[in-house]
Amino acid sequence: MDPKQLLKEHIAKTAKLSDNEHDDFFNYFTAKSYKKGEYIITAGDRVDCEYFVLSGCIKTFYINDNLKMFVLQFAMPACWASDYSALYNREKATIGVGCITDTEVLCLSNNAREEACKRIPQVEHFFRARMTGEYVASQKRLLSTMNNNVKYRYEELITLFPELYNMVPKRLIAAYLGVSRETLSRLHNP
Repeated sequence: MDPKQLLKEHIAKTAKLSDNEHDDFFNYFTAKSYKKGEYIITAGDRVDCEYFVLSGCIKTFYINDNLKMFVLQFAMPACWASDYSALYNREKATIGVGCITDTEVLCLSNNAREEACKRIPQVEHFFRARMTGEYVASQKRLLSTMNNNVKYRYEELITLFPELYNMVPKRLIAAYLGVSRETLSRLHNP
């Protein structure tokens, strides 16, 4: 799908922009392509952009002091990803963003987002609604992790994103669920 059209359809779910406003907003973005295995953000980086996925799949992840990886998010087309703490607080990244597949994204810098929000009120509405939705989803995931067993969380993930099982390496799905690869195999093949 055309990048401009994908972004327009994504925004239209939340905010009403005229064609001219959408064209103006689209001009704030920069398109970039990344190869499978390439990192967009690594720990210690300065982060100035958030990324809207056009094609492919990326992961946001954290690696602890014991070198254990925790996957925080899988971002597929029409999803956003970044290290938001680093982006908004102007800190060094602690969250990595890496490409699971060849990926195309639209990059939006902090300054460009702020300028677009000032110039186009519906863009500010869009970002506020988007962040609220992402916060709610984050809380639901945390509550699910605290209250549900791994089998339930695995089934919930595959129901929400059935394409993940064939697109994403099983070790990453296991890292998302907080289990070993072997446990994930038992869940998928009872």
